[in-house]
Amino acid sequence: MTQQGAALQTYNNELVKCIEELCSKREELNRLIQQEEAEKTRLQHDIHVLTEKLSHVNESLARRLAARADFDRTIAETEAAYMKVRTRFLKALRHF
Repeated sequence: MTQQGAALQTYNNELVKCIEELCSKREELNRLIQQEEAEKTRLQHDIHVLTEKLSHVNESLARRLAARADFDRTIAETEAAYMKVRTRFLKALRHF
């Protein structure tokens, strides 16, 4: 019976050791999970901030593109009007 008792005690000690190792591994895994959750939160915040910045840049870019198109149109209209005036002026000079 003492051999059986010693064997049971050995098995018990090994089982306790295995449980402690599992608990230790679980704690390490939990620590890693918490780190990744914190990183995920930071990344989501960064994405939100960058999305807002991108939205503002897109709005500004749209306004500037529209303003440039207005300049292009005004320049083209002004050049066309200038060419008409110049042509008429040159024709008028020929008649003098």
